[in-house]
This record gives sequence, structure tokens and C-alpha cells, in this order.
Amino acid sequence: MKQGFFEIRENIPLTENVFKMTLEGDCSAITAPGQFVNIKLDGLYLRRPISVCDAEGDRLTLIYKVVGKGTEKMSLMKAGTLDILSGLGNGYDIEKSGSAPLLIGGGVGVPPLYLLAKELINQGKKATAILGFNTKSEIFYEKEFGALGCEVKVATADGSYGIKGFVTDALGGISYTHVYTCGPEPMLRAVYKSITTSGQFSFEERMGCGFGACMGCTCKTVAGYKRICRDGPVLFKEEINFD
Repeated sequence: MKQGFFEIRENIPLTENVFKMTLEGDCSAITAPGQFVNIKLDGLYLRRPISVCDAEGDRLTLIYKVVGKGTEKMSLMKAGTLDILSGLGNGYDIEKSGSAPLLIGGGVGVPPLYLLAKELINQGKKATAILGFNTKSEIFYEKEFGALGCEVKVATADGSYGIKGFVTDALGGISYTHVYTCGPEPMLRAVYKSITTSGQFSFEERMGCGFGACMGCTCKTVAGYKRICRDGPVLFKEEINFD
């Protein structure tokens, strides 16, 4: 974990309520795809945890959804400096991917899979990405995953684009060696029941400190209780306890 100051270089809407923020600063603490940062915002007590979409050199890309006061405040920022804790969480283990990894993201669970896809493609893996959204107007980063070299399938719950249904409805005909996934818990539960290999699941939990001190994001696993912010947010399928 490292605390640093990042300069906002761009902050643009991708959809009605999803924004892409590009920052410049020291990204050296970000060592694995799937990690997150914790952002201090003036006037708000708790930092806001945001998954890392991409980190390359001194350029950090975050994609976030406006869901409350913190993210609404972020969406209005056009310039300035942010106090950020970076390199939080364990991230995905890319050594477990095998030759044909499958990436499954739902909504704002899509962004942390982008850096993962980039690293897997750079290793010569044949990666497939399934991206799930409610409707066509909410879709983002389909082309960006394709540009990396991924085979991309998009599912929309209302059938307005791509495959009608949920991400699990897009699994048919895909051969894969390992699954990486991030999204809301109902989606993770459905993926857990549907996949035929091991996999890594990134959980979205409300957090206080973001680095394991407050115990506010503790969840039950087959090996006991773990802190999502420090022991996660990524858990292996075999660790998960979906009672």
C-alpha cells in the first residue's frame, strides 16, 4: 500500500452514470490486476474504494458508477489533485489461468478485468470476455476488450444488444481453462453454480478503512472469516461459502 497524490487528466462519461477518470501519479504499488485504490474526497469522512481498470507507467485509469455522494462528487471533477491509497487488495493470480482463460464481468465489475485481460493477452493466452449489462445504453468497454485481442460476448438482461439474458446465458460453446469474474453477488452466485473449472471471484463489499484495520468488510469463507479489503477482494472458488 502506498499513499500518493494523483493529478486528474481526464474525467468523462462513458454512459449516463458511468465515468472514466484518468490520473497521473505513482502507480508502482499496483502489482496485480484486480487491486483497488481508496480515494480521499474533501468533506467526506470515509475514502471511496474504486477498482483499478488500467495502470501503465504513471497513468492510472479508473471507471466508476455514480451511486452516492462520493462518486457524484468525483463525477464533477475536471481537474485537481486526489489523495489516493494505491495497491490495495490481493488482485487476480494470473499464473492459474491456463491457456484459455474466461473473464466474466457484470456492470462496474467489468473494469478490473481490463488490466487482467491485457496481461493475459501479453502472455499469449487465448482470453474470452463475457460482459453483462442491463440494457444497451449501459454498455461500455466492449471495443476496448476486443482491441486487446479478446473474443468478446455481451449479454443484456432485456435483450436490447447481444445475447438476451445474463452472463451465464453466454457460456454455451466456450471452452475455458480458468474463470476470472467480478460483479454483484447474485451474478457471482450464478457463475459459481455454472462454471466447470476453478476460478477467482472478486467481491464488491462496503469498506471502511480499505486495508484490514476496521474489519468492516469481513465475510465468511470455508476457512473462516476473511477481510475482503485485505485478504481479498479476490477469492478462489474453493474458498467461497455461498450458504
